[in-house]
Amino acid sequence: MEVSGLPLELWRLILAYMRLPDLGRCSLVCKAWYELILSLDSTRWRQLCLRCIECRHPNWPNQPDVEPRSWREAFKQHYLAAKTWTKNAQELESSNCFYLFRRRKDRRILYVGPGCEFDNLGSALTSANIYDKIVLFPGIYEEQGEIILNVPVEIMGQGKLGDVALLVCVDQHCATTRLCNLVFMPVWFSPVMYKVSSGHVQFDNCNFENGQLQIHAPGTCQVKFCTFNQASISLHSVALCVLENCEFVGSEIASVTVEGHPSSDRNWAYKHLMGLVKSSSALSTTQDSALFNPSNQETLGHLPTGNLRTCEIVVGEDQSNFLATSKSPQACEKDFQKENEINKDLCPARDKKEIVHDADSNDGSQSSGSENEPEDQLVYKLYHQPPGLSHTLARSLLGQPQTARLSNLQNGLELKTLHQELQRDSEAQSLASSLQGCLIRKCLFRDGKGGVFVCSQGRAKMEGNVFRDLVYAVRCVQNSKIIMLKNDIYHCKASGIFLRLEAGGLIADNNIYSNSEAGVDIRKGANPIILCNKIHSGLRSGIVVLGNGKGIIRSNQIYGNKEAGIYILYNGNPIVSGNHIFQGLAAGIAVNENGRGQITENVIRENHWGGADIRRGGDPVLRSNLICFGYSDGVVVGEQGKGLIEGNTIYGNKGCGMWIMSSSLPHITSNQIAHNSIYGVAVFCQKDDANDYLINQGSNENFNDEGEASNWENELDGEDDHFSSRRPISVALIESNSINHNGAAGLYVKSNEALNVIANIIHANQESGVAVLQSTQLTRIANNSISCNHLGGVLVESECRVELRGNGIYDNSGPGVSSKGDGTILENDIIGNRGCGLQLLQAANMKI
Repeated sequence: MEVSGLPLELWRLILAYMRLPDLGRCSLVCKAWYELILSLDSTRWRQLCLRCIECRHPNWPNQPDVEPRSWREAFKQHYLAAKTWTKNAQELESSNCFYLFRRRKDRRILYVGPGCEFDNLGSALTSANIYDKIVLFPGIYEEQGEIILNVPVEIMGQGKLGDVALLVCVDQHCATTRLCNLVFMPVWFSPVMYKVSSGHVQFDNCNFENGQLQIHAPGTCQVKFCTFNQASISLHSVALCVLENCEFVGSEIASVTVEGHPSSDRNWAYKHLMGLVKSSSALSTTQDSALFNPSNQETLGHLPTGNLRTCEIVVGEDQSNFLATSKSPQACEKDFQKENEINKDLCPARDKKEIVHDADSNDGSQSSGSENEPEDQLVYKLYHQPPGLSHTLARSLLGQPQTARLSNLQNGLELKTLHQELQRDSEAQSLASSLQGCLIRKCLFRDGKGGVFVCSQGRAKMEGNVFRDLVYAVRCVQNSKIIMLKNDIYHCKASGIFLRLEAGGLIADNNIYSNSEAGVDIRKGANPIILCNKIHSGLRSGIVVLGNGKGIIRSNQIYGNKEAGIYILYNGNPIVSGNHIFQGLAAGIAVNENGRGQITENVIRENHWGGADIRRGGDPVLRSNLICFGYSDGVVVGEQGKGLIEGNTIYGNKGCGMWIMSSSLPHITSNQIAHNSIYGVAVFCQKDDANDYLINQGSNENFNDEGEASNWENELDGEDDHFSSRRPISVALIESNSINHNGAAGLYVKSNEALNVIANIIHANQESGVAVLQSTQLTRIANNSISCNHLGGVLVESECRVELRGNGIYDNSGPGVSSKGDGTILENDIIGNRGCGLQLLQAANMKI
């Protein structure tokens, strides 16, 4: 009959009575009939899927209210998976002719129960032949001894799940078995309910209560739509086991334990499981371009790149020209209004008075004689050879305007998608596509001690699972590897993911949040790859790396954590790159207690304390990051902090751009430090009142391992693999930075240690360019350009030791140099300042 002979509604009504084989035959008639059968997806295919006692809702247990994309496809996948156990292609070794009966159509069905042929499971198994089906009628079946399963059979419970309960201890010796619609409970003499040593077992729609499943290599298992209630499964050196759509509840140990390197000895089911997994895999890296869509995530937005004022200084060979390109006050005011509007869009939660700009801070506005010059350009011609101005002023820092730098930075620091990351990282791509050991997919782990424990070189892959209300979600130790993709991990009482003892793997595209300790905890030589995760709202830090832990941490969103977004300490040495770390209640990144790390090209913004916090022997490389709009300081280098801080843009923070303790030893070079509300760079001594300021700068993380005390001093390697490219320094060094448009002094020094300030541009700050209020050791200020600051160029208070050499001090609103202290002033250009060129006050003792 032609399909067009009846209305579609009538066809659907008629076809709703057809069984699965009949629907299959109808779909083979012609294309029109095939499309008609496909159109039954939300009606007949849905009924077939939900009425099947062998399975549950395709999205159970995590999203039982969400319909699958196709009910027919979901039913097809389950149907194919349910047949895996029958694909045994090996000949039974006991007889050369048994394989002829392997799939015989007339296999028997044995019934067990009151009034049936068999009273108990043991007697039915004794009479069963290969591939017979044993049906258990409702009831409780208890076996007093261990059952040895020598014949491949299918055992199914009649009725609803829970009607048939087995109190058994089964040891499977045959090649394959399937069990369905049963409740397993342990017998009195053993907690082990089912054990496999060599064959393959398939569990569909079963419950396991208060016992254990054990699978030993070369055995395999396939577990689907099962519930483990205070029960667990242990996998020992398995080549491949698959756990799908299962629920693990209330386990007092890890719900799944994967132990031992995957065995090279594989049984017949390995290739069939591998094919089944690949055909239905939830991961499709080639189709994940929508992952972390910038329109759906917390991104930085657009930086104010188009209207920032610039100052360019050109030093000539014969006749030196000082050129300060400037805009009129009216133009600058418009620019700043536009900046403020953009800043409001970037940080809607910030106070409207976050950054206050004064139109009078326009470059060159203090200069006399400007009436005869064009409004957009002021030219000072110095008809003499500048004796001390270093050629360093014309280096790259001056050659690239701030506008271009910010624009390039904005374009370069966008979050990459997982697909982009896998394309550029062959190791991560290889891990994402690999499959060894155990695959755990679309499962729910809740209300227990642990989710998955991987140890002794074990391998496990986890996709699309939910871990909640556990002590920990995943623990990986002893050279094991985990691959975690698209999981949700939250409300753990300790950290979400632990990695220890040289563990590694790939942790990508997960949502890790609201855990009591760190989202990811890396220690003792562990070295994972952490890509494109959302790690947020934790009660402690987002990621912790300590005890010689390593790792590659890239393209993650880390936000809203109560402690540091990333905390590195005790010789932790990760590579942290391309992350967005924002809106944390403490520091963005904290490096303490001899922590190290390479921290590059991250966006660190809107954190309540320092964007980066380095102290107590912390010695990182902090390079090419955007650290902006923090509620406190951009970078804090506390007591005994070290590190190379290079090429960062530190912009628009409510505190200082950089806050440094004089007892620290940082190398600060080639940074853009601008538009911060207080000082551009502030150096304080240890005895200063600034100690009160430091109380809340660091994090108070608990680094004990699940509450147990740890002696970290014994775990630290004596090896010190510092970065070979680092230039050793013995005095804190601030060089080649651009420090401009900050709310107070560009550089503020109140220190009892020596300090070198070399070849910086200190420009258009709201107070003095450089203010030295305390300096018991020598502060060397050499080859800097100090211009257009609202107060003096350099201010030196009494009892301060300062050397000023080879600086260009131009066009400041007050004196070029005002000193009450001691020291030398050599070979400087002090030109065009509104006050005195050089002002010596009180008991100043300067050699000029």
